[in-house]
Amino acid sequence: MTRDEAWKLAEHWIAAWNAHDLDLIMTHYEDAVELTSPVVEQLLGTPAGKVIGKANLKAYFQRGLEVYPELHFRLEEVFLGVSSVVLFYTNQKGRRTAEFMELSANAKVARVVANYSAQ
Repeated sequence: MTRDEAWKLAEHWIAAWNAHDLDLIMTHYEDAVELTSPVVEQLLGTPAGKVIGKANLKAYFQRGLEVYPELHFRLEEVFLGVSSVVLFYTNQKGRRTAEFMELSANAKVARVVANYSAQ
């Protein structure tokens, strides 16, 4: 993935979230996606903080959009790795987030690890 492709992916992902368009958000993910986040534990009560599979991820995201109707992200930076990107963004409350996204061969997100600022 080139720098321009990574930024395009990130901008499209951010725009989908800011539009609260769940179907558009889900176009970024593989069917067998795995997401790990402390927010999973908060919203779903899942101690491991994991969501596995696209259908479960969609349900989790739907819950997040319901709980946070004012949700809005501002993209700060994109880091490019080997078959991965890290999106660094700020939410509507000013909390900074870095999401490591491992990509499949067709540039869909296969694995996500979300990390949040301590504030």
